[in-house]
Amino acid sequence: MMDKGAPRGTRTGFTTGACSAAAARAATIGLVTGAVPAAVECLLPNGDLVTFAVQDGRCDTESAHAMVIKDAGDDPDCTDKAHLTADVRLRRELPGQVLLMGGFGVGTVTMPGLGLAVGGPAINPVPRRNIEANVRAVGASLLDEAGFEVTISVPQGEEMTKKTLNARLGILGGISILGTTGIVKPYSTAAYRASVVQGVQVAGTLGHGVVVLTTGGRTEKFVMEEMPHLPEAAFVQMGDFLRYAMGAAVKAGLKQVVIGGMVGKLTKIAQGETITHAGRAEVDTGLLADIAASLGAAPEVCEAIRQNETARYAGERMDELGLGRAFHTALAQRVIQTLRTRYPDQFDLQVLVCDFDGRKIAEAP
Repeated sequence: MMDKGAPRGTRTGFTTGACSAAAARAATIGLVTGAVPAAVECLLPNGDLVTFAVQDGRCDTESAHAMVIKDAGDDPDCTDKAHLTADVRLRRELPGQVLLMGGFGVGTVTMPGLGLAVGGPAINPVPRRNIEANVRAVGASLLDEAGFEVTISVPQGEEMTKKTLNARLGILGGISILGTTGIVKPYSTAAYRASVVQGVQVAGTLGHGVVVLTTGGRTEKFVMEEMPHLPEAAFVQMGDFLRYAMGAAVKAGLKQVVIGGMVGKLTKIAQGETITHAGRAEVDTGLLADIAASLGAAPEVCEAIRQNETARYAGERMDELGLGRAFHTALAQRVIQTLRTRYPDQFDLQVLVCDFDGRKIAEAP
């Protein structure tokens, strides 16, 4: 199934969508042949053919059951080892049709903005098409006289969803069936990025016209306390994915973008980085030294800030001089200037700055 010999931290895995499609394909083979196979070759959305081990296979003339255990590779995914289960039932009154249902542990969509029917299962469009394609590929001989009802369920889904942002997106009672390629890349940058974009889309449907982008849990908690009038779904933890979050905000036609952050990530944004991951670019401490100089800090302090590796050092030095608030306000203004250049006249921008304990230091404008 996967390259077990790959260097540590690089082993790819499979999405919940790919595992669901494999289980559905195996169960359909059971209906057609009278036996659910112990392994099944499944076509992924990216065109790869991959063999999955199948557990718990059983069938009779009307229905079949199969389960695939998700291996997320080296991705620390909360759905790793999930039991993606498919129950396929013949529907003789619906020849040629494939109906997809969500069973226990698959979330139910309760809010618009996800591109999925409210009240329906949280099975995204690509996995939906992929599950159906795999069922049709092996079930063609039966589809002339009957349809298939495919129910995807995840026994641990209700527990697993507590570790996701699903509830905020209005997905209740279970996990989402996701994946655009079928493959999970380590540390799930693609999955996280997709959830950021989805979060901004949901914020765009709320009618407040505002999305609040934060770099993590601490900054989000801080901004939520500052803006208690906004519903939880207006807040999106963008992590390092500023570019994708801002692009989604433009597309969603949002009128206001609020960014909450601490000195390090805000410096990255001020210097023009659109992906703010620690491994992507150094913090430009020269920019911070210039801000310090503009506020009247002594040349030797500015030089020390320039020579230091971290943005936090600059903030601490300016605090000592009683210039902390002015410094962080100036940094927030630089963030706005930089983003204005990239996204002219597209929305009102506001930046809120907190310290490492999540307490407010400054804001702009």
